[in-house]
Amino acid sequence: MKDVTKHIELLISRYPVLAESKQDIIKAYSVLEKCYETKNKVLIAGNGGSAADAEHIVGELMKGFKLQRKPDTDFANKLIEKDEELGRVLAENLQGALPAIALDGHVALSTAYMNDCEPLLCFAQQVNGYGEEGDVFFGISTSGNSKNVLYAAVTAHAKGMKVIGLTGAKNSKLEQMSDVCIKVPQTETYMIQELHLPVYHCLCLMLEDRFFN
Repeated sequence: MKDVTKHIELLISRYPVLAESKQDIIKAYSVLEKCYETKNKVLIAGNGGSAADAEHIVGELMKGFKLQRKPDTDFANKLIEKDEELGRVLAENLQGALPAIALDGHVALSTAYMNDCEPLLCFAQQVNGYGEEGDVFFGISTSGNSKNVLYAAVTAHAKGMKVIGLTGAKNSKLEQMSDVCIKVPQTETYMIQELHLPVYHCLCLMLEDRFFN
């Protein structure tokens, strides 16, 4: 495994309160690294501010974060072979991606399912549809007890997926259901969310360093 611990050390130096979460961050990184080594994907879900965090994570994984992630030479040449003019623009501008899907953003699907079926299962339905063995479900819940996230976690395990939880300090059902749960040391919702961001930024930096540097 490539040494990407410098990112965790920087995280802890900037946010000393997260030192107690260090080992779980490392474990979560290992789960995500294996997922991407096997060409799988990550499905991410949360509610409210955590839904925004899910989208934010996808934005860091699916394009360059700190690195430009230029296409490899073979792919760039194939683009140009397909179309000289358009292919050159693609080869110069496309960036490497780590496949990730936020489950909050599919409005037509979610509202149709919520109207026709059980509303709390809309994340679970998407895990059922998108999820494959070897994928990871990344559930974000400040309380750790968000029912729609819990239903999705159960579905993910049934599909042969790993589950990563990101919660606050209190013991929770999501912690019990997760293969790894990162519990940040706060109990107030907005304070939990303020610590979630540097944690997932660290994970994204580690993954980018591993796969694109």
